[in-house]
Amino acid sequence: MSGAGEIAPRPVRGTFRISDMHAFATFLISKGVSVARPIAALFLVLLAGCGQVETTITGQTMGTTYMVKVIGHRLAKTRHLKPLIEARLEAVTASMSTYRPESEISRFNAIDRVGEPFSPSLDFLTVMRVAARIHALTGGAWDGTLDPLITLWGFGRDQQRNRVPTAAEVDALLPRVGFHRIAITATGQLTKLDGRVTLDLASIAKGYGVDVLAHLLASKGYSDFLVEVGGEVYAAGRRHDGHPWRVGINRPDPSAGFSEVFMVVALGDQAFATSGDYRNYFEIDGRTYPHILDPRTGRPVSNGVVSASVLADTCTLADGLATALIVMGPAAGLALVERLPTVEALIIVRSVDGSLSLHPSSGFIATRHTN
Repeated sequence: MSGAGEIAPRPVRGTFRISDMHAFATFLISKGVSVARPIAALFLVLLAGCGQVETTITGQTMGTTYMVKVIGHRLAKTRHLKPLIEARLEAVTASMSTYRPESEISRFNAIDRVGEPFSPSLDFLTVMRVAARIHALTGGAWDGTLDPLITLWGFGRDQQRNRVPTAAEVDALLPRVGFHRIAITATGQLTKLDGRVTLDLASIAKGYGVDVLAHLLASKGYSDFLVEVGGEVYAAGRRHDGHPWRVGINRPDPSAGFSEVFMVVALGDQAFATSGDYRNYFEIDGRTYPHILDPRTGRPVSNGVVSASVLADTCTLADGLATALIVMGPAAGLALVERLPTVEALIIVRSVDGSLSLHPSSGFIATRHTN
């Protein structure tokens, strides 16, 4: 994808030729069609013949890339979408980026007094409410207050991964972790129940970015589109050829290219998110330490799960659950998924011999990709 982003329309059906207009007008008159509105009649025929086009819009956001594909009429104007898309993504980034000292999340993290009210934007409040739900659903396997431990392990803003923290260092920070240490009032304000608690919502922020773009496109009248931000996806309707949208699950291995597809999933009016431990990690003394931490222990996950993919109604939920399922493992993770009526999942586990085992929920359907 180009760094500056691009808009590329692609025709998918034939068009009515302008050179045929005069002949067609003569035909209409010969059949008794009123000549009082010939231009309108010709315009309607032109619209009927123009067919659909697929427009692709790409760019950068949240330290990664985004891609939007919309299916619309050939005459529909889509160039106005890119500035709207980027403005919406910028609003989410300005709210939830811990790399920006002026962001909402940074301002909330700076509060150190118990009970001090914080009035969030609608974006921030929406994500916090979903975060509270994911935390409760997963029994704390997903937690948005891991910020101090993420920094300690070198996966935060400093990115210092030259040592393994001591047990004493980890245990000293655990009392500062726990989403239950933040209250969301009935009026939509946030307060800390422990002044030391801080947030890092990176594991669901991209998913929320997908959701807001899907809402934006739907509000503009589009019913067939695909939105992707940093690998998290929402697909609405169908492709231009009438078939479902198809997205790939990356082969869960550090040596795999980002475009190397392991399995393919068909999507329609669904969100899809995958989390894995095989991209962001460090090694010391022959041991691998992935970036996904178990909030209950404060330490990197080491249960053999290398990837978890989730289908859900919203990408914010899918994003958070994908991370949680890696922490929970196949048994507890799939037990949770089976209790959620609109959620399906696939958990992939690597054995000590390097082989992969697949653990799908009862309604998860995917096909193995073959070259």
